[in-house]
Amino acid sequence: MNLKGTGVGTRAINFVIDNIFVFAIAYIGFKVYKWYVYYYHIAYFNFGWFFAASIVVYYTVLESIFARTPGKWFSHSKVVNQQGFRPSFVAILIRSLVRLTVIDMFFIPFLDKTLHDFVSKTEVVQA
Repeated sequence: MNLKGTGVGTRAINFVIDNIFVFAIAYIGFKVYKWYVYYYHIAYFNFGWFFAASIVVYYTVLESIFARTPGKWFSHSKVVNQQGFRPSFVAILIRSLVRLTVIDMFFIPFLDKTLHDFVSKTEVVQA
């Protein structure tokens, strides 16, 4: 298949749009959870745990079902495996988990792709 990869600018737009949604999900979940902490005196976890969980759930669910997220819909791109087909659920789960690393984006100059693309053997291409 002849696939046209996306550039860094498109990936940045995807990141910003998707992180707005991830933040909203995490914020709402955290506020509901704080209510339970206050009234039922359960263990407290900080917002970072909710943000990390939201990242994994958001990307895993959307990319495994649609191969896209709202950011990718906006930029007309999608996730594919190296052969150009829909990636497996395991590859999507690996992508989502590797996104949690702080150093993920710093691999672009060395690999010409992010670490989560390299490890999961996936690409983001123009749809």
